[in-house]
Amino acid sequence: MSKTHFGYQSVEETEKAGKVAEVFHSVANKYDVMNDLMSFGLHRLWKKVTIARAQVRPGQKVLDIAGGTGDLAKAFAQAAQWGINGDAQVWLSDINASMLRVGRDRLLDDGLALPCVQFDAEKIPFPPNYFDAVTVAFGLRNMTHKDVALTEMLRVIKPGGRVLVLEFSKPDEFLQPIYDAYSFKILPWLGQKIAQDAESYRYLAESIRMHPDAQTLKDMMLKVGFDEVDTHRMTGGIVALHIGIKY
Repeated sequence: MSKTHFGYQSVEETEKAGKVAEVFHSVANKYDVMNDLMSFGLHRLWKKVTIARAQVRPGQKVLDIAGGTGDLAKAFAQAAQWGINGDAQVWLSDINASMLRVGRDRLLDDGLALPCVQFDAEKIPFPPNYFDAVTVAFGLRNMTHKDVALTEMLRVIKPGGRVLVLEFSKPDEFLQPIYDAYSFKILPWLGQKIAQDAESYRYLAESIRMHPDAQTLKDMMLKVGFDEVDTHRMTGGIVALHIGIKY
């Protein structure tokens, strides 16, 4: 059987999705709090950049994959004028039921009864050329076959549409020692203190290290068929936003 990585562990491909699911079932209720602590609130800025670059307009159709607690979906619903413009569709999706439940409930608290759907991004249950934009923020690195998931995202966007991948990347060399110390010492400690789960946050740190760097991910997106890929490194390369465009 084929092997893949789960953090620094080597596991059977068939096991990875279940192991990732366990992590996110564990952290779902503390996810936003931990994101603020882990990134010193910077994840909100990175997401604002992603939302702006998505250029969602009234009446458009948007799919947020691995949408977690729904903050991107909420912004896209406002931009697309969901509930006002009859053509607008904004879908919140996640492979993890616990995360999707948290996101759905938060959107409902904000008066947004957006459609929510649970699926594996390697098998997106929508027809070709359906969405104007597809986004995935901090979710691609947890997918077993990233190239398959990216191919599916490309399939479901319309010509002229865009796929936006916001993900942790490889920081500039001068930041690496500080970044490593924070990731492997402070982050698991925070996970234990806030979420009573050091191991899940140790996995999240390891998964970041195993994810392709910005150039490698750009090459992967071009290889699966995107006509153009724009890359924007932020905060010293700690994160990168990739925008794949389909002609």
